Amino acid sequence: MGFKVMGVTAGRKDSNCEILLKEALVACQEQGAEVTMINLKDYEIIDCNGCTSCTIGMSMGKHTGCSLDDKDDKKKIMEVMLDQDAVIFSAPTYDLMPSSLFLKFMHRNLAYESAFLTKIGAIAPRDRVGALIAVGGSTRSWQSMALECMQATTFTNSFKIVDMFMATQVPAPAQVLLYDEKIARAREIGQNIMKALNTPVAERKWLGDPEAGWCPNCHSNALCLGEPQWKGLQYPIECVVCGAGGDLVKTDDGKWKFVIAENGLERDRTTEEGRGIHCDEIAETQGGFFMDPKKREEVAQKLPKYKAITFPGV
Repeated sequence: MGFKVMGVTAGRKDSNCEILLKEALVACQEQGAEVTMINLKDYEIIDCNGCTSCTIGMSMGKHTGCSLDDKDDKKKIMEVMLDQDAVIFSAPTYDLMPSSLFLKFMHRNLAYESAFLTKIGAIAPRDRVGALIAVGGSTRSWQSMALECMQATTFTNSFKIVDMFMATQVPAPAQVLLYDEKIARAREIGQNIMKALNTPVAERKWLGDPEAGWCPNCHSNALCLGEPQWKGLQYPIECVVCGAGGDLVKTDDGKWKFVIAENGLERDRTTEEGRGIHCDEIAETQGGFFMDPKKREEVAQKLPKYKAITFPGV
């Protein structure tokens, strides 16, 4: 049986995001993959309403699903997407980040959080791979959080990202067709997806530029100063995407590199084990509120003051 590979884009029709995604998918199809592709612009996707019913349920060992399941196309798409062996995501960059449409769709993935659902025995584990394509009109300086934000939305469903590509300086519709090297790089994305799928799960690894990004774990290009986490865990420096902890070390040639601590992958967000700890955190913090009548009563007493405050709108 061949592999199933899906493309998901949030870009303009017949423009840069779609073109690069299609080139990557053609490379997969040429190697025997069964290919599916959607553009999120063709579907109705509602914003997460913050009801927290999914996390409340999962923290209590229940699979409640999303309260919006019967109100838009999200569930229909997820039923296909989560049945894939690999998914390639492409999105345009607005204000340093992927578009709001892409984020709106992906932020609803929490109801399908594979680590949480696996932890409570609601679903069986499944290994998936993925790749990312970000497109923008400027250099990386104006797309500085695009790939990082995209990757942060993919590990909810346990996609192992094996390659990422940022297409820069192509603001006009279909302008990417002027750059054979960008088209070739998109094809390489598809080839790397197939290479990963044809590799035993335990041996799958990053297939992009080995020097990409600061983080040797997820290849993100963004680090931050560490702060105390749940249960007091802390590192001097953290990767903002996967959460790897460590410190900056000066190499013999005078350059700086991020070195992950011995326990620095204890809460690696790219693994179900790492995100399972976050499930425990939610169960304690959220469950600790709902299961404590005194805390609920205190909030109920203080809330009317803020309900009564009104200001002119637009």
